[in-house]
Amino acid sequence: MSNKPQEVYVIRHGETEWSLSGQHTGSTDLPLTDKGRTLAQLLKPMLANHAFDLILTSPLQRARETCLLAGFGEKAEVDSNLVEWNYGQYEGLTTEQIHEKRPGWLIFTDGCPGGETPEEVGARADRAIARARTAGGDVAIFAHGHILRVLVARWLGLSASGGRHFLLHTGTLNVLSYYRGIPAVKIWNAPMIQG
Repeated sequence: MSNKPQEVYVIRHGETEWSLSGQHTGSTDLPLTDKGRTLAQLLKPMLANHAFDLILTSPLQRARETCLLAGFGEKAEVDSNLVEWNYGQYEGLTTEQIHEKRPGWLIFTDGCPGGETPEEVGARADRAIARARTAGGDVAIFAHGHILRVLVARWLGLSASGGRHFLLHTGTLNVLSYYRGIPAVKIWNAPMIQG
């Protein structure tokens, strides 16, 4: 029996047109760009020899496509808890556009009108974490920037607003684990490196 602590591989999907433009992309179901696909394919050799007891993906195509290109499309289970933050009236807007209407706005404390509050996103992250922790072994999660930033905060026992402390770029690999039984971050915001 191994004493190795569980690892949860948290992968943010590859680049999309809106991630390039800085537009908030919640439910708008955009595909990956060519660069996003290339980055997702770099995951395949990195993860090929890793045994996961559970693989979860957001239902949105940018996460599912990243999962598929990484070699896990057939094994992944869709989990609606991993869908991106519902931006409501802010869907498709950039932060600069939102600040014109609402100076000082921060998603992690203010949420979105007509969309989700930080607490609602935190509750979804908690459900995904509970599922990962009961998997028995290592887990891979393919999802989106804001939900994953909340997920890491909740993994560490912080409030959902703690997600503001964790920058996360597209096409990145992250690993959550434990330090002497205490939830910890092993790797965060690690880019896929093209050879």
